Parts: sequence; structure tokens; C-alpha cells
Amino acid sequence: MVRFNRPDTLNAFTRTMGDAYAVAMRQLDRDPLVRAIVVTGSGRGFCSGADVEVLRGGPAAIRAFIPAREDMPSFVHRLSTPVIAAVNGPVAGIGFAYMMGSDVRFAAREAKIATTFARLGLVAEYGLSWLLPRALGVGRALDLLLSGRAITGAEALEMGLVQFAVPVADVFTTAVEYATDLALNCASTSLAVIKAQVYADLEDNETRALERTVRLMDRSFDGPDLAEALSARSESRRPLFGAAAGYVIAPDARSAASPVSS
Repeated sequence: MVRFNRPDTLNAFTRTMGDAYAVAMRQLDRDPLVRAIVVTGSGRGFCSGADVEVLRGGPAAIRAFIPAREDMPSFVHRLSTPVIAAVNGPVAGIGFAYMMGSDVRFAAREAKIATTFARLGLVAEYGLSWLLPRALGVGRALDLLLSGRAITGAEALEMGLVQFAVPVADVFTTAVEYATDLALNCASTSLAVIKAQVYADLEDNETRALERTVRLMDRSFDGPDLAEALSARSESRRPLFGAAAGYVIAPDARSAASPVSS
């Protein structure tokens, strides 16, 4: 698990947090025992956006705050490991972008979710003008980006912004249960390939996507995971996919002082 850890500010984001998040996520992605990653916030919020002191610091401070291009929130799409967001409370601005960088999103029904950029005189940041229309359609994307209005987790579920909306007391546990099911019952190779297929096919035409699918299907037929899945079913047991039979969802906070813990 990775947790944004500045609860006194509703986990308002700093450049230090962005750098730490990128390092933590890539480290977890390289660990063969990590089958899924849950991202959440400490305290009452997920991430309330950029720290207001950064915004008050003027253009130079804001430019220094922006993550490196390879660390923009959507870099998570290029990781092999599924990333699940547990949106436990308010999320806005760059926090919205990190939420959308995840693959599967759980939100508290009561959580307030907003892009906010237009209300600060800013533009659609962090690639959201590319991502949101693909996730929601042009109309809903424009609504959220143009108005900057706050919606609830329940509304976010209705429009497809999140996949699950649950009571705030349950949002983290249900996200972990989902991640645990992936870790225990799905082949890590399958998860990595499926994730790569989906994001690659967003940028390709149907013909090339089908050609790629056929090649990947053919390769999977010879792999050990299919044979193991069939054996496990016949023996009424859980499959042991890949070289690592166990799984890890990284432990909670290393240090209460760290702005991002994993």
C-alpha cells in the first residue's frame, strides 16, 4: 500500500511527495511478490490538490512543483502491477490526476471530487484533457473540467469516474479485498499483459489491436499459468501462478513523518 501522509492538510501535495510517490510505485512494481498496489490518503482526505503555499509562491514555485514528465500521474498506466485507488475523502487538482492515474477506483460515497483547475484560472492539467474524454466521453469530461464543480463519490460512480462507491468506513477495506482477490486468484502475467493491452489499444486501431491480441493469445496458450489454473480447478484448490506462490500488499506507513508512505 502507498499512502499520502499529510493528514493535517488533507494530504495537500508537494514536489517531495510527487518524487517519493514515483520512487515507491516503481519499487513496488519491480518486486515480484507485489501483485497489486492500493493507494489511499491518511486521515479524512485522499489528496486536496497542490499545497496552497506552492500556489502562493508564484510562477517559479509552481513550475518547480510540477513533476518531471516521466513522473506525471499517468506514469502508473505504464507499470505492470494493477493500481487500485481508495478515495477516502476530498480529492482535487493534482490529487484528481493521481486518482485517475490508477487502474481501478473505489470512492467513499460522501467524498468530494473535483478538478478545480478552471476555478483557479488554470487549464486542464496533467494530461486530463486526453484521459477524461476517453474515460467518460467528451460531454462529461468537459462538464468536470469546465465547471470545476465538486461531485460526490456516489455521483462519480454514476458517471463512470470510479468503479465502486461504498460507505467511507469501508472504502479502504473493500479496496484491499479487491486487491487481495487479484493477488490470490489472478496470474500476475495476465494482469500485466491485460493492463498493457488496454492502454496500448486506446492509441491504436481495431485491426492492429486484433493482430496484437491474436499474438498474445497464442503465446498464453503455451504458458504455465493456463496449465496451473486447470490443475487447480480439477483439484479444487487455489492456483499457484508464476515463480512466486505468495503475494505482498506492502505494509502500512514506514514513518509518520514521511509525506508518502508505502
